[in-house]
Amino acid sequence: MSKDSHKHIQKSETSSVNTNSKAIDRFKKLQQKEVVVDAIFNDIVKGKSAALSKGITLIESTKKKDIEKAQQLLEMCLPHANNSVRIGITGVPGVGKSTFIEALGKLGLKKGKKIAILAIDPSSSLSSGSILGDKTRMESLVQSSKVFIRPSPSGKSLGGVAQKTRESIILCETAGYDTILIETVGVGQSETAVHSMVDFFLLLKLAGAGDELQGIKRGIIEMADAIVINKADKDNVLNARKAKNQFAKALHLYPIAQNEWSPKVLTCSAIEEIGIEAIWDMITSYVKLTTENGFFDKNRIEQNSSWLLQTIDEQLKKSFYTNAKIKKELPIKLEAVRQHKTTPFAAANYLLKILKKDTTDL
Repeated sequence: MSKDSHKHIQKSETSSVNTNSKAIDRFKKLQQKEVVVDAIFNDIVKGKSAALSKGITLIESTKKKDIEKAQQLLEMCLPHANNSVRIGITGVPGVGKSTFIEALGKLGLKKGKKIAILAIDPSSSLSSGSILGDKTRMESLVQSSKVFIRPSPSGKSLGGVAQKTRESIILCETAGYDTILIETVGVGQSETAVHSMVDFFLLLKLAGAGDELQGIKRGIIEMADAIVINKADKDNVLNARKAKNQFAKALHLYPIAQNEWSPKVLTCSAIEEIGIEAIWDMITSYVKLTTENGFFDKNRIEQNSSWLLQTIDEQLKKSFYTNAKIKKELPIKLEAVRQHKTTPFAAANYLLKILKKDTTDL
């Protein structure tokens, strides 16, 4: 055998070894990917908060590889979910939501509950920094190993946050949290988003702040299972009682809901922890009533159906606006509409046909 032939064989063998080595490396990476998800899941089931944080970070990621892992994690968690009471809490800034949640959470701990607090946290439009500081304000709850607090910065996409919050709920339930408190700032459509993912929706109000009539005008009062007048202490007790009567009269104007529950109006002082026990008992009564009449489970099923439809809407919008051809054509069509060279309907139809063709060609 010539030297050249020998060198050729050696080169082929080396190339083969390198190819096999790369294949082994890819297989190892694939195995590592599976192990990571399995490890996170196993630790979440054990109730480890670090793993829960890692899991929620994974589902909040927009990276393609993370989205695949997140879906796998969610599928693993689903059989362990749906074992909590989900409570939505909303109110305008300054109403005392964080103090109220801390007081309610402390009472829940005394009753042996394991509590997760998820905040749909609006981000600053200028700095994208978080406005709320729930972890720093709920000092007594942060210290407990039975409490998990997680803000979700909303940025510009409320729908995306609503989806991630729903998925976070599933992970929290898998970790054994039986009481999920979901807070929203109450300054936009976030109330509707939260209402669509909770079992009980509580509206916090202030007395003597000119807020009573505003609350009646807004559609949010129709969603509330309870209205709680906060800061009913010191010189504000009388104002709180008047506000309570006003809201009680307003609620009587609405027909009985499908859940057969008559919305209640209560007063409390979260900072002095007065009236919190009555609120907890009210929520317990609601859960008992709706469980017995079948609404509790029916509502969960309907919420999941809405979640499916909302996810489809979000994915379709994402597919449209991230399409390379549409990115190129959209500014052209917008300008054509501005100059009255085409109609909005015709421009939209043209762009949608591009998306349809691209989808069909896949």
